Amino acid sequence: MQETTIAILGAGAWGATLANLAAANGHRVRVWSRRGCDTLASVLQDAQIVVSAISMKGVREVASQVSSFTLSVRDATRTPTTIFVTATKGLEPETICTPSQIWQSTFPEHPVVVLSGPNLSKEIQQSLPAATVVASQDATAAETVQVAFTSHRFRVYTNADPVGVELGGTLKNVMAIAAGVCDGLHLGTNAKAALVTRGLTEMVRLGNFWGAKTETFYGLSGLGDLLATCNSPLSRNYQVGYQLAAGNSLTDVLANLPGTAEGVNTCQVLVQLARQKNIVIPITEQVYRLIQGEVTPQQALDELMLRDIKPE
Repeated sequence: MQETTIAILGAGAWGATLANLAAANGHRVRVWSRRGCDTLASVLQDAQIVVSAISMKGVREVASQVSSFTLSVRDATRTPTTIFVTATKGLEPETICTPSQIWQSTFPEHPVVVLSGPNLSKEIQQSLPAATVVASQDATAAETVQVAFTSHRFRVYTNADPVGVELGGTLKNVMAIAAGVCDGLHLGTNAKAALVTRGLTEMVRLGNFWGAKTETFYGLSGLGDLLATCNSPLSRNYQVGYQLAAGNSLTDVLANLPGTAEGVNTCQVLVQLARQKNIVIPITEQVYRLIQGEVTPQQALDELMLRDIKPE
């Protein structure tokens, strides 16, 4: 395997996991974080792949910082070859932009690849087998990233629907909160199965609005990620729902959470969008009302169960 210089932006659990996967494949890996000693410029120097694994709220700022560095060192006659990979799952509240849209608008001449899948970082750190998807409109860029990260314990697939792959990883976070509530209330297997199935329907409905392909949501980045995060206490979003069902306040839950539960902010953005565009997302609506303190977990359940009957 050809050695590649890879810059990882973000030293949280996911960023560190991706760095370890790349280093295990023999690549030169540099990691940047706001609290680290290395400068952004030194980490980016000669990087052929730049992976963004930062939280949603920092994406635009960091992309702008990266742009400032690359503009200062770029030879105007050189064709851009750096591949930008986004591994962030979320939506920007002000613009409803996805992370890849932010990176692509900042670097319009560079290929942008989305990396998403059922990837609970703690399991991958324990060398348990996992799979993921890398998607881009540039097939060569996706294949380059595939080769860089594929190993005997981490299987990487390519996909030509970056919007769908990215939204699968983003939208499922809201459903993971709902699943945590379901388990926290001890509603049983039937209820959980119904929730996840109808949740996937909402994800497809929202994804189609963005132009994503329906079939993408039945792959690893949609259904796969949905199953993983809706069934594991390792999921931060699941923990939010579970703790809310136990009677804890959202403020306390988030304060004690290791890392960011992107589903909380994503839920608010989706409800705003759905109300503007008349998109029916009843589960997301109830999760939103729950985190806003408008309903209790039991009331949210009752409202979902008492909706008008209709064909599946």
